[in-house]
Amino acid sequence: MATYSPPEYHPAFEEYCEAIFELNEDDVDVIQARIAERLEVSRPAVSEMIRKLESEGLVDIDGRITLTVDGLRLAESVVRRHRLAERFLTDVLDLSWAEAHKEAGKWEHVISDNVEEAMVRVLGEPTTCPHGNPIPGADYTAPDALPLRAVAVGTTFVVSRIPEELEFSPGMLEFLEQADLLPGRTGTVTAISPDGTTTVEVDGSHVGIGVFASERILVTT
Repeated sequence: MATYSPPEYHPAFEEYCEAIFELNEDDVDVIQARIAERLEVSRPAVSEMIRKLESEGLVDIDGRITLTVDGLRLAESVVRRHRLAERFLTDVLDLSWAEAHKEAGKWEHVISDNVEEAMVRVLGEPTTCPHGNPIPGADYTAPDALPLRAVAVGTTFVVSRIPEELEFSPGMLEFLEQADLLPGRTGTVTAISPDGTTTVEVDGSHVGIGVFASERILVTT
């Protein structure tokens, strides 16, 4: 499948546009503080880079930070390659979620159009990354999902998606993978504690999911 090939930009530009795209995708306010948290850089560094992105015509600033048409194209290209890389690293090379996420952050800047097309072919034209997040440009249809926290006790669910916000929470990918809370897995909510912890049973094992994660993990029932 032919894909858009944007002009080449410095990897830092790609990372910022990617972060803005993913924050917006997760319905997180796209402000400098959130970008600083996501990229683990200082607020002054973010402020300086946002000015550069604006001068390059990649973002608009009006209270919130939004991608321009060119910025969105760049972001979608980077996100697409990141999520394809994650899929390749887990499905073909059998790396863990956490390892794949880290490595894909490097691959996303160097995958050529030809390699991208080959990966799509080898992977059978996937529509999501291993965590269920849509691959831009793929034939993806979003399911009618809801947050795990909204599921009542005794209800069976199927994990649909682990949003990017959780991928950047230290230790979260390792925890979810070990708990077998993977897209496509079936579980049942067995209890909800007063502190908001949701206990689920997956394949006979019980695990408690804190509020931060249970409000973000998307499932279908």
